[in-house]
Amino acid sequence: MADIDISQIRNVHSTAIRNAEKANSKVTNPLGDRFGNDGSFTNIFNRAVENINTTNAYLSDAENEEIKWSLGETDNTHDLAIALQKAETALQYTVAVRDKMLSAYKEIMQMQI
Repeated sequence: MADIDISQIRNVHSTAIRNAEKANSKVTNPLGDRFGNDGSFTNIFNRAVENINTTNAYLSDAENEEIKWSLGETDNTHDLAIALQKAETALQYTVAVRDKMLSAYKEIMQMQI
């Protein structure tokens, strides 16, 4: 049986599945949560770096799938399409985060002290 990545499933009602998703998911709230995680700049910065690394991994996986398909090593276009969609979505999210961070930086720089 093939391994299925369930880390992106949302609106899960089973407690066991929800706990497994929570334990294995890389999607977290960088501003902290009810478990005592603080919203310090270091925490936010580390999460941003982790987000960039995850995006790079998805882009690399998509490129590897394209190469495999181009060389005829695989004829499974489904895996190729999934890898490309994950990479595109991760890149869009990363660009959106970057844009928000730049906007916040510009706003802070325009503040009068």
